[in-house]
Amino acid sequence: MEKPVTLHAPGHPPPFREPSPLHRAVAASALGNAVEWFDYGIYAYGVTYISAALFPGDTEQAILFALATFAISFLVRPLGGLFWGPLGDRIGRKSVLAMTILLMAGATFAVGLIPSYANIGFWAPALLILLRMLQGFSTGGEYGGAATFMAEYAPDDRRGFYGSFLEFGTLAGFSFGAALMLGYSLHLGDQAMHEWGWRIPFLIAGPIGLIGMYVRSKMEDTPIFREEMASAERRQPPGLGVLIRDYWRPLLVVGGLVVALNVVNYSLLSYMPTYLQRRIGLSNEEALLVPIVGMLFMMIFLPFAGALSDRVGRRAMWRWSLIGLLLGVVPLYMLIGTGFTGALIGFMALGLLYVPQLATISATFPAMFPTAVRFAGFAIAYNISTSIFGGTAPIVGSGLITLTGDPLMPAYYMMLACLVGLAALRYMPETAGRSLREDPFRRAAAPADDD
Repeated sequence: MEKPVTLHAPGHPPPFREPSPLHRAVAASALGNAVEWFDYGIYAYGVTYISAALFPGDTEQAILFALATFAISFLVRPLGGLFWGPLGDRIGRKSVLAMTILLMAGATFAVGLIPSYANIGFWAPALLILLRMLQGFSTGGEYGGAATFMAEYAPDDRRGFYGSFLEFGTLAGFSFGAALMLGYSLHLGDQAMHEWGWRIPFLIAGPIGLIGMYVRSKMEDTPIFREEMASAERRQPPGLGVLIRDYWRPLLVVGGLVVALNVVNYSLLSYMPTYLQRRIGLSNEEALLVPIVGMLFMMIFLPFAGALSDRVGRRAMWRWSLIGLLLGVVPLYMLIGTGFTGALIGFMALGLLYVPQLATISATFPAMFPTAVRFAGFAIAYNISTSIFGGTAPIVGSGLITLTGDPLMPAYYMMLACLVGLAALRYMPETAGRSLREDPFRRAAAPADDD
């Protein structure tokens, strides 16, 4: 017997239609990424206030200490990847993601409660380091899990489009954190920001994390993972030794691409406010405004770039981006050095060149590994490379400028990273439109063709 069709009365809105599992999966993944990058945004944009409140020494020394502390959290990320990745392949993606978002947000929230160096001395930087390590440990499972969760829900022919919204969450979280820090700075003034105002954005992370945990806890695990769990051949995920022995090719390819991805990413997003203020001489407000406007500009193009990758392939998008950055980063950094207007135009141009990489991360990397080791393989390769080359990019860029006196050193470092990325790209098989149930490296035993 057919169910009767329910009609709504004229003049009244139709009944609320609950979002599809795919849309809820994309939202749940992007929200966690936004929380992660919200923390990076408020830390990067508030580093002057944080260093003055929690570290000893003059301004220059304190900022270097604060940048080094930012890098410390990345050194812990491989441990997080080694812990959360295999756990996510064993008990499921959703359970791990509910835990990581709560730990990330809790650590960020607690930073806002640390007493100042004037009150508790060296306990202040010690507590900050401890919380940054906890944040890095939880983040070690967050990004790989969120990208895997989204990729396993998305249809094969639109994985690039849906995956781009994960990075939309990246820029949205970073921009929101940066805008909060800038807004409070303009509203409260420099003295109040140094005394207590810098803490407010950190405290806001608490309720955001609780919302994210609730959203994720209400999701079902991905269809592909449930299918894997129900399989008669289902076994315990292989250990680290087997993972390295059997999947060393995708581990190296992902690691090489992440070198390029994250040197550009953290130089462009995290280090740029400090660079503009200390090396170019922009005011604090101008140095914060340039990347915020640039990131909002990048967000417009992310879904279009993701959708384009579904048509032309991931390899083509990465190739265009890497070659464009290789050729354009030095002249654009020179443009940035001319002042506020040049910095704004140069940042937007660099961001546009970077978008083809950023938009396709979560469609590209999970597809490198089969379901049984997808979370672990992605998390380990991504976080080891990020810890060595990504989170250290701000302090490496700053240190190279101090050592050589050349303000273009971050641009040269980005060029070197792009060359590493191009070398890795040569061995990356094309996965656009192909099922995640396939193993792309078994299908393509030789280096991929440049089609």
